[in-house]
Amino acid sequence: MKLTYPVVAALVASAAMAATLSAPPAHADPATDAFISTLQHYRLGDIDPATAVRVGQTVCPMLSEPGQNAANVAADVSEALGRPLGPATMFTGLAISIFCPRAVDAMTDGVPFSFFR
Repeated sequence: MKLTYPVVAALVASAAMAATLSAPPAHADPATDAFISTLQHYRLGDIDPATAVRVGQTVCPMLSEPGQNAANVAADVSEALGRPLGPATMFTGLAISIFCPRAVDAMTDGVPFSFFR
């Protein structure tokens, strides 16, 4: 299945809204806690939490590389997690919405995320 920019942008935007609505109370690291909680909500909680956070935190730097887009990053996440592209795309969207929310604004405005480096 080929993911087009509008499809990936829609997935990221919906993941951002869902992450905002399902964020847990603040703890020592609210972003990490929200990410793990949101993964569990979307039935991706069977990923080792340390691995999930490590891979999730690599999403923003990957997006900021020249020529990268969310679909390419999702493919890399799929490989890193050993998961199919569908769940990896959801994981990527959740990571973007929680760890690099400026990317959501950039993608919906049509501005490359690398602009915000």
